[in-house]
Amino acid sequence: MSAPQDLAPAIKELREEFTVSGETLRKISDHFVHELEKGLREKADIPMNPTWCMSFPTGHETGTFLALDMGGTNLRVVEIHLTPEQGKFEMFGDKYRLPDSIRTGDADHLWDFIAKCLADFIEKHHKGEELHDLPLGFTFSYPVTQEYIDHGVLQTWTKGFDISGVEGHDAAAQLREAMAKRNIPIKLAALINDTTGTMIASAYTDPEVKVGCIFGTGCNAAYMENCGSIPKLAERLKEYPYITDDTPMAINCEWGAFDNSHKVLPRTKYDLIIDKTSPRPNEQTFEKMIAGYYMGEILRLVLADLVERESTKLFAGQDVSKILDPKAYVDSSVPAKIEGDTSDDYAATIKLFQETWGVTPNLEELALIRELARLIGTRAARLSAAGVAGICKKKGLASCKVGADGTVFHHYPHFKARGAQALREIFGWADDLKDPIEIIPAVDGSGVGAAIIAALTMERIQAGNLAGVKAR
Repeated sequence: MSAPQDLAPAIKELREEFTVSGETLRKISDHFVHELEKGLREKADIPMNPTWCMSFPTGHETGTFLALDMGGTNLRVVEIHLTPEQGKFEMFGDKYRLPDSIRTGDADHLWDFIAKCLADFIEKHHKGEELHDLPLGFTFSYPVTQEYIDHGVLQTWTKGFDISGVEGHDAAAQLREAMAKRNIPIKLAALINDTTGTMIASAYTDPEVKVGCIFGTGCNAAYMENCGSIPKLAERLKEYPYITDDTPMAINCEWGAFDNSHKVLPRTKYDLIIDKTSPRPNEQTFEKMIAGYYMGEILRLVLADLVERESTKLFAGQDVSKILDPKAYVDSSVPAKIEGDTSDDYAATIKLFQETWGVTPNLEELALIRELARLIGTRAARLSAAGVAGICKKKGLASCKVGADGTVFHHYPHFKARGAQALREIFGWADDLKDPIEIIPAVDGSGVGAAIIAALTMERIQAGNLAGVKAR
């Protein structure tokens, strides 16, 4: 195996391309404020979707609820019992892998699969029981327009999905129809985004939480906005005289679409390739730079570029066809494992490359690969923090906790610490000051959050507050 030429210039170039300075982060966070405000007024890059979840929990909510979570890879059905003890709950559930055929299939295939999973869950855990309208919180983690909390018209698929017959339609109504065909004794009480669920679930156990974020296959954020600060809802809210300007409403930002206008994000040539070759070019610009679905592909694209350069000649003399193959998709687990390998001999990384792409890197190449993984992960964490800072600036939050969930947040090495450092640079906190804004691991928002929002909705209906409730 031939050694490559000096890789120091390539490493220097990659550092320049992927490093985001504190000054740039401040500009990005300020532009976030502008875009958040614009999205509350009118159609904008960040949709700022009202959710009709209209209160934080008290921690005293009780009852038994189902939660259905359709994520990027798996479908999860969970049963949650909110206990009388404040902020406590008990739960159990099952996970079902979404078949690859569903990702590009049709609506009937999708909803029938989900309804069957619900029916199987009821049969497994409640066989022989008389059930009636068990309340369900449906976590549908895709951009929707919600005229009601139990309704949601899909705006666009994300996370690599492209299922026909769902965009422009009410996902809640389609699920209800599929459940009715199977006579499933469940009442869909609320359709939520996993990010809203993350915020609510985290606030259920810690009232200092004011923002929820997802850093996983996709990325997103949610926070509570005052109804008086949502101009695009002004006419609609006049229907409900008991809603005041100070009444809170959770906003599902869908910030993966931030800077679709390409004004501030420092995109590299690799980001441009990802965008151009994606199912939806010119959409989800922010997500394509920081989300787990794309981080592994960024790594592959850089390696493919260096393989083809005369000046670097990566993996010279080896079969590099898998690295050059656009269909050889890998997710964020690959760069995460590379960063997690801190050994001097790079044994885990060598094995990973042999199994993933069929090549064996030499020591010089391994040093570049480790640095590349660090750069990709660091950029994602720092840009993510700029979004958090934007929401805190918008709301005037000098201190709070941010509940965060997702595989990248939990499993990518140093993601939390790098985000914390970025917040320090953005806000200019003194070195001896404890982080006033802290991003913390979230309580299960897709499960517990969905159940709590279903509980809050049922409480609201019983109190006669029917704002944003369709199926009464």
